[in-house]
Amino acid sequence: MDLRARIADLVAGAIARGFEGAEAPADIARMLEVPPDPVLGDFAFPCFQLSKSLRKGPPQIAQTLMQHIDAPRLARAEVKGGYLNFFLNRQGLAEELLPVILSAPERWGSSREGTGKTVCLDYSSINIAKRFHIGHLSTTAIGNSLKRIYDFLGYRTVGINHLGDWGTQFGKMIAAYKHWGSQDMVEQGGVQALSDLYVLFHQEEQQDPALEEEGRQWFKRIEDGDEEALRIFNWFKEITLKDASRVYDLLDVQFDSYAGESFYNDKMGRVVDELQQKNLLKESDGAYVVDLEEWSMPPCLIIKSDGATLYATRDIAAALYRKDTYDFDKCLYVVAYQQDLHFRQVFKVLELMGYDWAKDQLEHVSFGMISYEGEALSTRKGNIVYLDELLDKAQEKALAIIEEKSPGLQDKTGTARAVGVGAVIFSDLFNSRIKDIDFRWDRALNFDGETGPYVQYTHARCSSVLRKADVADSAIDYAALQDDEAFQLLKLLALFPEAVREAAQRNEPSVVTRAVTEIAKAYNKFYYEHRILTEDAGQSRARLALTSAVQAVLKQGLFLIGLEAPEQM
Repeated sequence: MDLRARIADLVAGAIARGFEGAEAPADIARMLEVPPDPVLGDFAFPCFQLSKSLRKGPPQIAQTLMQHIDAPRLARAEVKGGYLNFFLNRQGLAEELLPVILSAPERWGSSREGTGKTVCLDYSSINIAKRFHIGHLSTTAIGNSLKRIYDFLGYRTVGINHLGDWGTQFGKMIAAYKHWGSQDMVEQGGVQALSDLYVLFHQEEQQDPALEEEGRQWFKRIEDGDEEALRIFNWFKEITLKDASRVYDLLDVQFDSYAGESFYNDKMGRVVDELQQKNLLKESDGAYVVDLEEWSMPPCLIIKSDGATLYATRDIAAALYRKDTYDFDKCLYVVAYQQDLHFRQVFKVLELMGYDWAKDQLEHVSFGMISYEGEALSTRKGNIVYLDELLDKAQEKALAIIEEKSPGLQDKTGTARAVGVGAVIFSDLFNSRIKDIDFRWDRALNFDGETGPYVQYTHARCSSVLRKADVADSAIDYAALQDDEAFQLLKLLALFPEAVREAAQRNEPSVVTRAVTEIAKAYNKFYYEHRILTEDAGQSRARLALTSAVQAVLKQGLFLIGLEAPEQM
């Protein structure tokens, strides 16, 4: 049941009947507005855009359309100036909507629009031998949510963790390990031990410049496939992924591919050869570039003067590999906005190479920066928050709140995990992804307000109501759902599928986050204004049916943004 589409059909039918021979605009659904004041209606169709083609004034068009609207069960229409306002039939909406949701609650909002289509998502992309920090939260949370949303809409999705696992720093890491490390030290210390060795290397390098060349030689041995160098290098990767897996498990994030930069080491020859064959590669001070001046961009550096390839070369190779392997319809790169120029260059080079799909199938899904308690984060300055420590602290704080508010709760530890981790994710996905985020504990773990714990608590409240319900079997009295609070809930539930589609169209998980927040707020208002269980069995069953629908949609919406939905809190 798509309310917007249904109203759009009414308008299209009225245009056909009221203005014989006139063609209805194809985007009527997008033209529909939601009036700021419910007194003006639930939807409004502005007739101004039809004025030119129909050669009539908007008020006259609106009057004619109203006379040809035929939907007494769904809505009635009124004219207000140049607008045709629609008022939904409250009981009719309840009778039609609730049985549909409750017949398959886990599928409300899903669709098959993506059937036969593939979306690749490049997200998280952690660096080998470095700890997972809060700076990776946004790419991981956004990418995971988009993957779930596209899955829900019927697409085949491929989640890719494009590991940062190539470069001279790994040669330096091996050199540091050889000089000052040991197998026991690294196995016991994990990624932190590797990071400490890297820092020590740079300190020692200041006193002994020869160490830099030693690091370069070890990296060359990696490039050349030296057995010892590769064994140590792959061991470092295993340790990093083992460390990261705990964070991914807490976030409930999975990937289909961990093909990182090193994976494309033998696939860049194709890129260079094609660029040369198509006369796109130009020499510049010993380096090779693709000139993008015509598109107001600096040259895209493909090969450095020392013969080394760069991020751009690897990303071009990766795009070609993914297209050949997965035949994607979309390939999304969930990467911070600072890389905007890089991706514009990469996409343009692919387009110049003759790959037309680069124009409309590749998209940089950018996002803003994150700070912590008002302070900017900087690895160089040592002001960094590691994500595993943040998630542990979130669980500890959530557990303390639960101990205070619900000391008798069963499985407090599991609930604290769901609430604490969920609070971190929700705080990242609530606002538009391009906005900078300042993570603050007092906001994230607030049980009152636009937060993850608030929405989760509302789901638990619905579950509690349904557990306690003991109502005589009788017909549902849908007429009991005509009050303002119930009607607002019904509208929000009906519009949830639209929110899911919009989130996919804009690659913007916050649309779903805000939709579930509004549903939670509306349910709590309904809960406080109306007794759910009354002496009237038909009325009680209607309010329980609405509660059950809210519970189902909140659970599904929370899942789509990466949160659990506890039954008790």
